[in-house]
Amino acid sequence: MARKIKVRPWGVPSNGVTRTRLNLASGNADLIVLSGCSGGGKSTLLAEMARRGFQVREEAGRRVVREQMSIGGNALPWKDVLRFVELATWRAAKDFQTARLERRPVLFDRSVVDVVSDLDFKNIDTPPSLSRMLRACRYASEVFMVPPWRVLFQTDAERQKSFDEAKAEYLALVAAYRRLGYRVTEIPRKAVTERADFLVERIGRNAP
Repeated sequence: MARKIKVRPWGVPSNGVTRTRLNLASGNADLIVLSGCSGGGKSTLLAEMARRGFQVREEAGRRVVREQMSIGGNALPWKDVLRFVELATWRAAKDFQTARLERRPVLFDRSVVDVVSDLDFKNIDTPPSLSRMLRACRYASEVFMVPPWRVLFQTDAERQKSFDEAKAEYLALVAAYRRLGYRVTEIPRKAVTERADFLVERIGRNAP
């Protein structure tokens, strides 16, 4: 029997479960996702984009991990993955809603898709409430991905996975975005300033 989940502000879900498989039209062109392999230089690239004046939203999952570790909570990917996904999805959806009010380009460090697709990756059925988040939160149609890059990869207290695990997760994530109708563009393995130049060119505009 599926666990009953409460997710706000999207309503009370049913008790059933479903596999996440959608193909929807593109959403908000100014809400741009940068995702990819853990340890692939994503955070460094986003810091450079912020330095250039772009609005950046921090990764929801990392915030939840920090908060749970600080209070001794169990809503962690390596303890209670379903509860972690619930909290991180709610946080990512809230970021999406507030960013829509910005009326300017906003870069997201991962998205609702990253969080919810983790359940499929771990062979856990996705509650309908979380699937509905994917319909409610539609980002720009082109999603940018930092690929696996062993020379940059390192673990820390919030990233407890090997390089091979991170690579497998990356491949599953690319497939999830494509299944949802997004166009995936890989960020080249170059110096951070060159990566930032590439991203600015692809976005097609300078920071406001």
